[in-house]
Amino acid sequence: MLRRPFLSALLAAFAAVPLTLLVGLVATPAAHPAATPVRVMPLGDSITGSPGCWRSLLWNRLQSSGHTDVDFVGTLGPQGCGQPYDGDNEGHGGYLVTNVANQNLLPGWLAATHPDVVLMHFGTNDVWSNIPPATILTAYSKLVDQMRASNPAMRIIVAKIIPMAPSSCAECGQRAVALNAVIDGWAAGKTTTASPIVVVDQWTGFSTTTDTYDGVHPNAAGDQKMSDRWYPALVAALGGVTPTSTPTGSPTPTGPPSPTVSPTVPPTGSPTVDPPTTSPPAGVACTASFRITNQWQGGHQGEVTARSTGTARTTGWRVSFTLPAGQQITQTWNADLTQTGSAVTARNVNWNGALAPAAEATFGFLGTNTGTATAPTATCTAS
Repeated sequence: MLRRPFLSALLAAFAAVPLTLLVGLVATPAAHPAATPVRVMPLGDSITGSPGCWRSLLWNRLQSSGHTDVDFVGTLGPQGCGQPYDGDNEGHGGYLVTNVANQNLLPGWLAATHPDVVLMHFGTNDVWSNIPPATILTAYSKLVDQMRASNPAMRIIVAKIIPMAPSSCAECGQRAVALNAVIDGWAAGKTTTASPIVVVDQWTGFSTTTDTYDGVHPNAAGDQKMSDRWYPALVAALGGVTPTSTPTGSPTPTGPPSPTVSPTVPPTGSPTVDPPTTSPPAGVACTASFRITNQWQGGHQGEVTARSTGTARTTGWRVSFTLPAGQQITQTWNADLTQTGSAVTARNVNWNGALAPAAEATFGFLGTNTGTATAPTATCTAS
C-alpha cells in the first residue's frame, strides 16, 4: 500500500507533466515496420513470358484474396495483358531449359532478384527439339541446386507442362506426355524439408484446341486454367515462407502496363507494307539482339530480343537483319515476319509493341541451314 506522503508526491509529479505529452503517450500507436513481401519468380519460356497472361490473372487473384504482400520478380518486364499487374518475370521466349542449365544463366537472374518462391513451367522447347525426358530432368535438377544455393529455403513449384500440338511437330504431343510422366518421381527424389518441391498438373484437362491459339501457347481460356492451377499451390507456399529482405540495389517491380488487347496468332510470312520512313518520336529508341538457342543437322532455333533503350514508352518496334547464306526461317511466333531473299523484317504483334523504358519483347523462330547456323547483326527501330 502506498503511504499518503508518497502518493501526494506522485500525484504532484504527474500534475507537472504537460497534458499534451500525457495524451501523446496514451494515444500514439506503436510504429510497426511494413511487412517484407514474398518474392515470387515465374520462370520458363514464352508460355510464361510472352506475354504469359496467366501471371496477370494470378497476381490479381492474390490481391483480391488478401495476399497483398507478394512481389513478382524477374529481369524481364511485363508485355501487357489488359489489366494492371506486377509483370516482372523470367519467361524467356524460345529458351530451352537444357540450354539455361548448360549455360548457367539462372544464377545471374537469381542474384538480380532474390526470389523466395519459384514457379517453373519449362521444357516445351526441349520437347519440341526432341530432347529426352531424362536430359530435361537433369537440367531441372541443376536449376534446383542453383535455386537452393541462392536461397536454402527456396519454395519450388514445378509444372507438368501444358499439352502441345504444333502443326510442325506431330510427335510433340506424345513427347510432352512422356516428360510429364516422370516429373512426379523426379520431384519426390529431389524435394527436401527445407526446400520443398511441389508439382502442379497443368496438363490434365487442358485442351490444345480450345485453350491455345496455335497448339502451343495459351489463349484467354488457357491462361485462366493455368492461373487456377497455380493459385492453390502458390498460396500454400506463401504460408511457409519467411521473406528475405530486398538487397540494396535490387531492381524494383515494373509499374503496371497500359491495357492491350489479347494475343492473336501472328500469321507467319503474311505480307506487310513498309511505312514511310519517319523519325521516331522524341525519347523513343530500341536495340535488338539475335541468338541461336539450339541447332541440329539442317535446322536450328533462335530468338530475337527487342529492348526499349529510350526514355519514353514505345508503341511499336521493327527489327531487321540479313540472314547468312544458307539460312532460312520457316516458322516464327510473337512477331509478324516477312522475308525477301535473305532480308528479314519482323514487327511487333498487337500485344507486345508497347515497351516501357528498359522493357523487352522476344520473338522466336525455327529455321533451316546448311553447315552451322550463325547469328546475324540485328537492328531495331522504335515508334
